[in-house]
Amino acid sequence: MTEPVTLTAAVIANLAFQEFLKSSAGEAAQQFTADALTLMGKLRQKIWDRLRGKHDAAGQALTQAEQGNQKAIETVATLLGVEMLDEAFAGELRQIAQEINFHISKDTNTQVQNNYGGTNFQNSISGGEVFQGENITINKTV
Repeated sequence: MTEPVTLTAAVIANLAFQEFLKSSAGEAAQQFTADALTLMGKLRQKIWDRLRGKHDAAGQALTQAEQGNQKAIETVATLLGVEMLDEAFAGELRQIAQEINFHISKDTNTQVQNNYGGTNFQNSISGGEVFQGENITINKTV
């Protein structure tokens, strides 16, 4: 079972600008689904709309964050933390962030099939343990 993500202002800011942190668009496209990228844009727009004009440093920080500047993303996170004191706004951002987490594609596993004495095992799992039955005998008792 995966651990729940605490959606702080820093996590949300990084999630919103994550596609710009990648070295190339192709790398981002491999990790994120189209739905996740669309939701990241929506999250970024909500952040832009809320911060623009409210804080002196916001405009420059937002522009630099979209260029992948980590220090600017940290500044956005700080400003966002203040704005997230508004519970309604914080709830909207957290909802979008949870949807993004749902859509992020992290299945980088490969399907491997192993043959042991005529028995084939094929597993693909991200973390956790695999429990696989072998030589199971089921008896009916009367």
